[in-house]
Amino acid sequence: MKKILTILLSTLFVFPTMAQNTGLTLENAISGWYSYAENIRLNGWQPDANNLCIHKGSSLVFLNASGGTETDALTLAQLNLAFQAKQMKELKTIPPFEWIDRNTLLFAANSTHFVFNLKAKQFESVFEYPENAANFDFNPKQNLLAYTVLNNLYIASPNGNSVPVTTDVNSGIVNGQTVHRNEFGISKGTFWSPDGSKLAFYKKDETFVADYPLVHVEERIAKLENIKYPMAGEKSEEVKLMVYSPATGKSIVLKTGDKSEQYLTNIAWNPESTIVYIAVLNREQNKMQFNAYNADNGNFIATLFTEENSRYVEPENPALFLPKDNTKFIWQSERDGYNHLYLYDNSGQMLKQLTSGAWVVNEVLGFDAAGFHVFITATKEDPRNADLYRIELSTGTITKLTEGSGVHSITFNNSTGYFVDNFTNRETPRIMQVMDSEGKLRKKMLEAVNPLKDIKTGEVKMITIKSADGKTDLYGRLILPLNFDPKKKYPVIVYVYGGPHAQLVKNTWSVPGWDLFMAQKGYIMLTIDNRGSAGRGFEFESIIHRNIGTAEMADQLKGIEYLKSLGYADMDRIGVHGWSYGGYMTTSLMLNHATVFKVGAAGGPVIDWKYYEVMYGERYMDTPQENPAGYANNSLLTKAANLKGRLLLIHGDIDNTVVWQHSLQFLKECVKADVIADYYVYPGHEHNVRGKDRVNLMRKITQFFDDFL
Repeated sequence: MKKILTILLSTLFVFPTMAQNTGLTLENAISGWYSYAENIRLNGWQPDANNLCIHKGSSLVFLNASGGTETDALTLAQLNLAFQAKQMKELKTIPPFEWIDRNTLLFAANSTHFVFNLKAKQFESVFEYPENAANFDFNPKQNLLAYTVLNNLYIASPNGNSVPVTTDVNSGIVNGQTVHRNEFGISKGTFWSPDGSKLAFYKKDETFVADYPLVHVEERIAKLENIKYPMAGEKSEEVKLMVYSPATGKSIVLKTGDKSEQYLTNIAWNPESTIVYIAVLNREQNKMQFNAYNADNGNFIATLFTEENSRYVEPENPALFLPKDNTKFIWQSERDGYNHLYLYDNSGQMLKQLTSGAWVVNEVLGFDAAGFHVFITATKEDPRNADLYRIELSTGTITKLTEGSGVHSITFNNSTGYFVDNFTNRETPRIMQVMDSEGKLRKKMLEAVNPLKDIKTGEVKMITIKSADGKTDLYGRLILPLNFDPKKKYPVIVYVYGGPHAQLVKNTWSVPGWDLFMAQKGYIMLTIDNRGSAGRGFEFESIIHRNIGTAEMADQLKGIEYLKSLGYADMDRIGVHGWSYGGYMTTSLMLNHATVFKVGAAGGPVIDWKYYEVMYGERYMDTPQENPAGYANNSLLTKAANLKGRLLLIHGDIDNTVVWQHSLQFLKECVKADVIADYYVYPGHEHNVRGKDRVNLMRKITQFFDDFL
């Protein structure tokens, strides 16, 4: 009887460890080779021309978009002749570069920045600096290079001289680097004026922020590294914006008020280089003032407009002035519920809302040469898609320029309005085409062959379900096992992130390699973008405010209901996996819905939001002092005793984003509650495990699901 029962069960259930390997190995799934559909390496458009620069082998080639002809632009041999003339070490490949103008390139190699004349095939300027220099910012108007060494800011000239802009001895005073932990769209710490005469830069005072210890164990006596990590509700950094004049060698501070812990975001200059604009956000992040300051004396000029929201305001894009009208600029805002464009004059009067509707502007690409139109990518057709649109500034008329449902990644030419459309959707690995300003095809550059054409993979389905509110559509991706049989029962792994600023389900050909690999082994793979995720507007994303985890889990459970309705998911064998916010979601689901989820693997998990950093944490949860109930309800430390299944927690021991303390504190609570959690640490890794060790990470996670699910 027992033998018969075993045979019967084996016909009803698929055991992943018995799945046949059809060619997609863990190693190549993680490396992503399968998703590398044939591509063309672009180096942008030549300024003030209609030539697309393409990297071919050891050369740069111009493709004329109007006529379709190709001409040589630069060979590696020609570049190395310039290095030989300077008696400098030759290069093995043409490095990445930036266009300065039609005939001039800027690139870096061997701790040196070079300005190279493409026409003369020789260097115009050479900037040398220390090996530990970072945060480079080139000034083409004055031919100067700003950079940082440790906590100070310098400016180099091509004659070999470097001038210190700051000379702070205290390492807690940091100049010319990013601030506010890179939130609010901040990606740099220096901002040259349009005419190149002034340099605005951040000065950050971290001396009030508590030291947080990271321990490096590589040496016999482990080394302590203290970082500045302001936790929610604790003292944060104080930031100023300075303006330096290379002509006088002096700096002034902009008078942004006496609120020491406000956020200075989205720095912009007016075209005349006389005014600096700052989106000043209070620490509570519910009020933003768009302020103007005099760049010569630092005086406050005016607040042009204010945005307030009872949840939060999150400015992420600086003001963008029109190329043909110095008195008008475009501002991006979610004030009507979706990220849209607003046209203002420089007195702060809103002239018109340029875009509107239940869709999101993803990116502003630029203007046409006449300055009559602005070009954007947006999700107007479908939240999972991205298309290119042209907007007439005078009327707001919007015209779609791309065809085909999917994601269009655009390389735009501001001089002519031509663009390269790099297109993909669920059935299309890649099509690259040169299009004119009306969206008409000029040249088809590439139609990539499916790299997986000779490898069997599970069927990928795009699905739509209703959220826990009963009315909002949620988008998901379902991958069925290889050789799927609807009469059988299959184990399920839910891959989750679930938090702001991330959208996992898009209409693209590429899907995560590990998901395909696990489907090949016999698992159903499910991903749902729950409320709280990006790309669907402010209400959808901000539903988590002051109560992180609640709406997200409710929506993920709707995904479980969907699985049950299919009839072929084994509802007794459901696993969940995620990293960072997804690690928090994984642990939350395992503890709050212990009878639903049997196995979980949580990487770099947030466990208690009071241990997370100020800027992100307080935006979504306020401070622990202001929202004690919210922090208590969503802390996982008090729920360790709920653990029933097998939960693997993984952490890098020098994680400086979600500090190691999170999972260690959870382990402590598991010991107190006498429950067993599995644990794996990656020494020397920060918030994620990358490089060669990533295969080891995913092998560990795979084995965990194989063993226990």
